[in-house]
Amino acid sequence: MTSGTDTGLKAYIAVTGAYWAFMLTDGALRMLVLLHFHTLGFSPIQLAYLFVLYEIMGIVTNLSAGWLAARFGLKSTLYAGLGLQIIALIALTQLSANWSIAASVAFVMFVQGLSGIAKDLAKMSSKSAVKLLAPSEDGALFKWVAILTGSKNAVKGFGFLLGAALLAVFGFETSLWSMAIVLAATLAAAFALMPPGLPGGIKGVKFSAVFSKNPQINRLSLARMFLFGARDTWFVVGIPIFFYSVLSDGTEAANREAFFLIGSFMAIWIIGYGAIQASAPKLLKKSTQTVDDTIKAAALWIAILATIPAALALASWLQVPCLIAIVIVGLLAFGLVFALNSAVHSYLILAFTNAERVTMDIGFYYMANAAGRLIGTLLSGASFQLGGLPACLGTAAVLAIAGWLTTRTLISEPKTTA
Repeated sequence: MTSGTDTGLKAYIAVTGAYWAFMLTDGALRMLVLLHFHTLGFSPIQLAYLFVLYEIMGIVTNLSAGWLAARFGLKSTLYAGLGLQIIALIALTQLSANWSIAASVAFVMFVQGLSGIAKDLAKMSSKSAVKLLAPSEDGALFKWVAILTGSKNAVKGFGFLLGAALLAVFGFETSLWSMAIVLAATLAAAFALMPPGLPGGIKGVKFSAVFSKNPQINRLSLARMFLFGARDTWFVVGIPIFFYSVLSDGTEAANREAFFLIGSFMAIWIIGYGAIQASAPKLLKKSTQTVDDTIKAAALWIAILATIPAALALASWLQVPCLIAIVIVGLLAFGLVFALNSAVHSYLILAFTNAERVTMDIGFYYMANAAGRLIGTLLSGASFQLGGLPACLGTAAVLAIAGWLTTRTLISEPKTTA
């Protein structure tokens, strides 16, 4: 198969469309769960618990998904991801208001675990397909992966807004059923319309092959873990609950308004992040001419990133005037710099790997990504409960600094070509 053929492009479009539909429901589901259970009286720690198994299963799934894709083919893992998400959405409709908090937490954790498996099967399949389908000319790989990743995040941002809007207008259960129906239609369309172009499985692939022996991939994966930990430490629980505390007085009307405003901010942040990520090849053109240049750019941008939550933590601790406006502007700036960091990471992992190992190296890399989200999720609830917004943002800064230190170690590796 020639990656630049019409068949390859059609396969890329089909994979991207299925991934968009999945990420729309993924963003909506997260916002539905977070806001619904916060209004039921769950504490920040309890809210963080709801997403813990989601992230744990992301680690397990990414570690095994690369092997599964190598063994059974990328189509199989993509379809499995869509199917499991439908099951998770339907399962959540069975949640009863009569259950105890402990039973509700346990049930939602389990269902979120299924959703975590689904998300990372779909993500690994889509990202691996880019390596195999992208044209071979210079710059094409960076461009195609930036388009897929950037558009995915924009769609997920709309999902955050959609989830908040659905909850405010239709309620929890109806929202879940509507998303399950849409995703089921997407799965049926993917079965019917997916052209050839993605490789099938290879018998005899050993599970031990998922562990990379390439130090660049291992160090980049560690840097990725710190990068996403720095984001999710404030993103998952801390900021939504902080905004809710200043926007709502607990009445139903105020709750609805708060839902829309929080969902809108989260959506704008993710959509803007996705737009910057998709534009990264143009924005970083001069600093990413070679793989070595891109590594240096990654170190620079994460160093800049670390200063933003550190400054916001100090501002919130000092309770400076216009704090909410400063936090909003600061987090939007964080999103811009974070998007450039994430884009160069997404390019580097594909540049470091090869076609024979792509699914396994991508799986390992996103296992580290999921580990970062797990760390961030736990620290988001714990740091906000213990020290409020200053502690939450300060912890994010520490993780970003750790990511900078790790990224600097990539510079000392032998020169690598894409």
